[in-house]
Amino acid sequence: MQRTDVLIVGGGLAGLSLADHLQSQGRDWLLVEAHEACGGRIRSSVLAGAPFDVGPAWFWPGQPRIEALIRRFGLQVFDQFSQGDRLFQDSTGAVYRNRGHASMEGSLRVAGGMGQLVTALLRALPGDRVMTGTAIAALRQTDGRIVARSAKGQIEARRVVLAVPPRIAAETIRFTPALREGAIQAALAIPTWMAGQAKFVAVYDRPYWREAGFSGDAISQKGPLVEIHDASPSVGGPFALFGFVGWPPDIRAQHRAETITQAVAQVQAMFGPALGRPLATEMTDWAQVATIATRRDWAGPAGHPAFGRPPELRDLWEGGLHFGSTETAEGFGGYLEGALEASDQVMRSI
Repeated sequence: MQRTDVLIVGGGLAGLSLADHLQSQGRDWLLVEAHEACGGRIRSSVLAGAPFDVGPAWFWPGQPRIEALIRRFGLQVFDQFSQGDRLFQDSTGAVYRNRGHASMEGSLRVAGGMGQLVTALLRALPGDRVMTGTAIAALRQTDGRIVARSAKGQIEARRVVLAVPPRIAAETIRFTPALREGAIQAALAIPTWMAGQAKFVAVYDRPYWREAGFSGDAISQKGPLVEIHDASPSVGGPFALFGFVGWPPDIRAQHRAETITQAVAQVQAMFGPALGRPLATEMTDWAQVATIATRRDWAGPAGHPAFGRPPELRDLWEGGLHFGSTETAEGFGGYLEGALEASDQVMRSI
């Protein structure tokens, strides 16, 4: 049986940030991640030879933790492209030019994709303390210690931090003894931000929409894509558009190829004939990732929830068990900044 002081469950940005804090203080820790790679909802796909974010891509000025992390690792930042006209497609398929402003104007992106943050954090951590392909199935508290069970064996820790969406922890981990009354219900009530979404990316040799005077920003009431943005790199190519897929998760799963075909046809109809010939396409459906989304997440919240840690999820197992994903952040819950904020919150308790 392996032993550690702090066991971190989840290798997304929150878990990696917490590990980084503990490492800087010389603390004993171990991080386990269910997937074969860390990153959580941060993920890039290499399309036409270049990386494109298929998870979160933006952060904003006034988010101090992610700004500090980017400065620390010397990463390059650039503005989300927003020059040109915005398009609107109504329910009949009619397309109107210059309706409104670019909704993501003022947001910032990381050159090379958000995966650069994950790579930089992993390089700063000792590799023998990060275990991938290790899903925790059960936690048992006994004699002031917590034993975590996975298919690869058991790990004993003084404290455990669940740096995974609360709903995932509540649905996939068996707690012995059972958590206090209301804790599981409180965890299940917290939406996993963007978990029900699918993101479609189409890559091109040229930014045809920019050449036609479009920003790449669009809203649609028809077709699979409900919101479209420019996803191109800061300099050079290849160039890309991405869109959030509005069709329900069960339809997307049953008709994946058709969804992609219709998405290409939609950007062609909105931005011009050249958009019908992408170099590559990809649709990442987060609703189908069992370690990210539950069926409860398939119908996402109408707006941005008021995230945070409810009282039922505090002081569990005499302070030995902590929830610490972005959904538990008090100020920036749901955002990348919230993942870093959540790790700061946990550090004050362990």
